[in-house]
Amino acid sequence: MLTGPRRQFKLLERAPAFRSLYLSTLASNLGTWIAVVALTVDVYDRTHSAKWVSALLIVDFLPAVAIGLLLGPLVDRLSRRRLLIWADLTRLAVFVGLAFTTSAGQVVALAAVAGFATGFFRPAVLAGLPNLVDDADLGDANSMLRSVEYIGWTAGTLLGGAIAATSGPHLAYWLNAGSFLVSAVLVMQIADSLLQSARAETRGYRRDVTDGFSVVFSSRALVAVFISWNLAMWANAGVNVAEVVLAKTSFHSGSFGYGLLQAGSGIGMVIGSLYASTWLEQRGVSFVYGASLALTAFGVLAAGVSPDVWVAAACMALSGSGNGAAIVCNGLLVQRGAPDRLRGRALTTIMSATFAMLGIGMVVWGPVTDAIGARWVFGGAAFFAFAGAVVGRELTRGVSAAGAAEPVSASG
Repeated sequence: MLTGPRRQFKLLERAPAFRSLYLSTLASNLGTWIAVVALTVDVYDRTHSAKWVSALLIVDFLPAVAIGLLLGPLVDRLSRRRLLIWADLTRLAVFVGLAFTTSAGQVVALAAVAGFATGFFRPAVLAGLPNLVDDADLGDANSMLRSVEYIGWTAGTLLGGAIAATSGPHLAYWLNAGSFLVSAVLVMQIADSLLQSARAETRGYRRDVTDGFSVVFSSRALVAVFISWNLAMWANAGVNVAEVVLAKTSFHSGSFGYGLLQAGSGIGMVIGSLYASTWLEQRGVSFVYGASLALTAFGVLAAGVSPDVWVAAACMALSGSGNGAAIVCNGLLVQRGAPDRLRGRALTTIMSATFAMLGIGMVVWGPVTDAIGARWVFGGAAFFAFAGAVVGRELTRGVSAAGAAEPVSASG
């Protein structure tokens, strides 16, 4: 019997529609992370201002907050296949346009349009995924999609830095535009019915939106994700803000040290997401979810008290592996805790809340880091991650990783 990654890659042979989605995700994520570095360098070189860089980072996730609060039902009411293709073609146009911008304001504005398209693309992929594979393969499919995202993150940021340093940002923009074209072509190969069993009927705009909150708070599994992942995102915000200070001030390791910490996290997330489905089979979702978040907390705490950047990078790899596995659990819990007709708005509702928490956390943890130092912030972040672990463990007791969706009172 095949186990782990070998079994997962056999899934690509058995499920051609999933293979197309997997390759689409690989292409678009690699191009995106190449462009993320180029965008940051481009804006900073034009302005020499950290405020402009902050604006760029904010417009990446702020549209997802608005979509979750106001437009989430569209992921269930519209064709998910067409939504994915529209998102890819919109982002293609954005990155072609970025090659011709003349100001930082234009760069940020176009990045906001790309962020809006991405805000639809991500939940549409996760909402449609359970329809592309057998239920027994859903854990493996989630692991594969998440791991390829983090491979794109790790490889793309390295390539993006090299491309931006040698050729400037425009080449990265063109490469990313090409990646979205490839992604759109691959999505076109998936039958519309395979991404969506049935489209939800509208009950009026206000009720459609409130159904997203109703489905989240009527399911024990989704409540677990909502609370636990908001706590984890608050912790992640602290780490994101303080990580550069830990590297440069606490460890005196400069930009290289900061990159090393980031690489450690990325490698850990690849490993954690890749093996998450195997761990779920062996120990169950409640144990794996709680243990993953606890490992995240331990890694962050250990990095904060490390004697040097090399030890801290290893600790961040531990934290990343917990983070990667927990994210796979998040997707699986939502996919099985919400029916297909409401799954898109459940995902966008949770994403909007967690992205909002991330943004607020970045604002709060910034001055806290200046006041008490990066090591103490890492300690505080570990506390919140561990609180998420306790909540996740308790609320998912009795929830099966292979169980069917729980009954939901909202109707589509």
